[in-house]
Amino acid sequence: MKQFILGIAVLLVTIGGIRMAGAQDVQPRPRPERPVEAAAEAVAAAVETAAVTPAPAAAQPVLPARDPSKGAVTNLPIPRYVSLKTNEGNARRGPSLTHRIDWVFTHAGMPLRITAEYEHWRRIEDLDGAGGWIHYSLLSGVRTVMVVEDMVELRAKADRESEAVAQAERGVIGKVIECNVDWCRIAAGGEKGWLRKTSLWGVDAEEIIE
Repeated sequence: MKQFILGIAVLLVTIGGIRMAGAQDVQPRPRPERPVEAAAEAVAAAVETAAVTPAPAAAQPVLPARDPSKGAVTNLPIPRYVSLKTNEGNARRGPSLTHRIDWVFTHAGMPLRITAEYEHWRRIEDLDGAGGWIHYSLLSGVRTVMVVEDMVELRAKADRESEAVAQAERGVIGKVIECNVDWCRIAAGGEKGWLRKTSLWGVDAEEIIE
């Protein structure tokens, strides 16, 4: 009887050893990579890398530098002279209706100088440098000048020795008829005559107007 029990015990121990050995044999092992799967993973990695790699920036065209002596909107000379078209022109602090009014010009025909352009607005100044941004519709291309000396004589010809046809006070505004290098012929107060440019504001020193 003892021998039979002992034999069973030995058998159980032996079976247990077999079970333990069997358990070790069925542990999961790394799955060998198959060629097709490896290739697919390589392609996927390449696609992902291409997706996140930024494309080279396109070359930006080189724009020619803008000529500061020309208006950004009209391409006309800057500065240049114009005149006030109406009896009231609001000069604002900036180029829009939302900016406050700094000056109000109230004399139609007054000569003004444009110093900058922005869309429909022009930055202007008067003889004393006062001004601001004014809408272009309030300006005229008609050339005028202001007399800056008191009681100057308008002459029949562009010559100091020519006959005096009228006198003009300081502040008189006249319409420009023509100008040579040194003189301008203007119309003011029903009179026409020549004045030296040094007596006028609203025309450049060597400007020719025909």
